[in-house]
Amino acid sequence: MIAIQREPIQPKRWPATAGVGASLLLLVLLSLSGALPAAVPLGNSVAPMLEKVMPGVVNISTRSLGRSATSPLEGLFFKSPRSSRRQSLGSGIIIDAGKGWVLTNHHVIKDADVITVTLSDKRRFEARVLGQDPEADVALLQIDADRLTEVPMMEDSEQLRVGDFVVAIGNPFGLGQTATSGMISALGRSGLGIEGYEDFIQTDASINPGNSGGALVTLNGELAGMNTAIVGPSGGNVGIGFAIPVNMIRVIVKQLAEHGEVKRGQLGVVIQDVSPRLMEAFRLPDMNGSVVSQVLPGSPAEKAGVEAGDVIVSVDGNPVENSSDLRNAIGFLPVGETVQLTILRDGRRRDLKVTIAASDTGDDLGERLAGVVLGPISRDHPLYGQVEGVQVLAIQRGAPADRAGLRPGDIITSINRRPVTSRREVVQALRQKGGTLLLHLLRGDSALFLAIK
Repeated sequence: MIAIQREPIQPKRWPATAGVGASLLLLVLLSLSGALPAAVPLGNSVAPMLEKVMPGVVNISTRSLGRSATSPLEGLFFKSPRSSRRQSLGSGIIIDAGKGWVLTNHHVIKDADVITVTLSDKRRFEARVLGQDPEADVALLQIDADRLTEVPMMEDSEQLRVGDFVVAIGNPFGLGQTATSGMISALGRSGLGIEGYEDFIQTDASINPGNSGGALVTLNGELAGMNTAIVGPSGGNVGIGFAIPVNMIRVIVKQLAEHGEVKRGQLGVVIQDVSPRLMEAFRLPDMNGSVVSQVLPGSPAEKAGVEAGDVIVSVDGNPVENSSDLRNAIGFLPVGETVQLTILRDGRRRDLKVTIAASDTGDDLGERLAGVVLGPISRDHPLYGQVEGVQVLAIQRGAPADRAGLRPGDIITSINRRPVTSRREVVQALRQKGGTLLLHLLRGDSALFLAIK
């Protein structure tokens, strides 16, 4: 055996001026070739942009007052049990300086009794909630303040491209206002089960706990999205973060300002993505579209002639790539609007006119039963006429109840041990406060309890 000794390789040290010159030359060449956005400063700094934008990103702290008893007797005989306080930290974006509107995530202010907004100049204001949309994880706040700086929204987030450089601004770990840079890693991320309505921008800009509700901005200083979630085994950043795009934010904010909630429309169909096997079975040209697996009785879809097995490929001429696309397209349309669905049936394209109806998919059932369609026990159900309860007609894939194990066809006989025989009674039972929702179900020949947190 012959041993070969290699000489250590010494790194070359370039003169400082040569390094700067090379960097400037590279930036100029990349800019001229179109590899970098025109907004990339040749001085290799985004400081001028951040100086304008960062005052529009705020810190949000919340307090929740919970009542707790120190003994079994306290709370039964005494009217003033002790109170406990829980504080959380997050971020927000000023989107209208004149109105004092602050955008943040629903989960940042969830169950909060007091919401405090701290500006970059250290001024503090108590905020009131104008509206919340748990399904998309968006909340709109308002503060009474002057001399505010708003972050301008880009006109169309559909113009974003994978590879565009972005900056995330927020309050990670409660450290205070922080900016991190990266690029757009992917667009249109959905089916993650993070929210009910998903169309995320994915970025590798460092996003950590506390960044929720913060801004994802372009190098032009325009709002591209609101930072919402991360994927990380330890809860920290691993380069996979998600932001809600401004196109979705605009639609949600408009409804929150007008109604305090998002009034979603519905078609009345249960849908699923096109799989390779379904593409072959239905003889489809590709895997784009959303397969209708069930049409609910009396729904707008049934009235329009939609049938189980139809594949919806576009809404008003806008292509539908998957079920999330269809859910987003319909979910944000105003009730009463008529749209044109293009479907594939037996290999032929057909156009159907459908009038959007008020959603019956759990918007008034709270977060734990969001995405669940309830109704009377149908005549074709094996337990019809034998038991009293409410039937689960359909359930949105990835919804909390779906993840907990609720299934279409289940009969709910009680909620938190309170009998229910109608959807109205379900809504009343859900008004009782409590951490875990306990459902008693009849499924086939079996009875079981199901807990949903």
